[in-house]
Amino acid sequence: MAFLLTSPAFNAEQPIPKRFSCDGVNISPPLHWKGAPAEAKSFALIADDPDAPKATWIHWVIYNLPATCNNLSEDIPGNLHLPEGGVHGNNSWSKLGYGGPCPPSGTHRYYFKLYALDRVLQIAPGATKAALLAAMEGHILDQAELMGTYNRNM
Repeated sequence: MAFLLTSPAFNAEQPIPKRFSCDGVNISPPLHWKGAPAEAKSFALIADDPDAPKATWIHWVIYNLPATCNNLSEDIPGNLHLPEGGVHGNNSWSKLGYGGPCPPSGTHRYYFKLYALDRVLQIAPGATKAALLAAMEGHILDQAELMGTYNRNM
């Protein structure tokens, strides 16, 4: 079985509902996954927008989700520690938790990338995407991805 990341809120390559954006309630969408490698010890999630004007905009960073976790519920609070286990890192707003799509113009792509890791990472809570990527190097067993789009004028 392939490692697969899905959301009951939107289909792959389809628009992300307004409620999960800055134009709506700005809450995190629910995410589900299956097919993770049996030897996974933890999961990490990065959600970002590579279409941002100056550089990729990071919307969500989570790591050290327990290997027993197979979903994130809708509206995860922006606390340091998640109810499911694991911790939040900092997004491009220098805040913990999720920040929804809010493109200045046009349609942007939002990638939710889930990593199955062979260990629990030894990095402090509140890490950046760059610090997380460095800590994951050599420890990624598999990766699943879900891409959704958002346009503020649609």
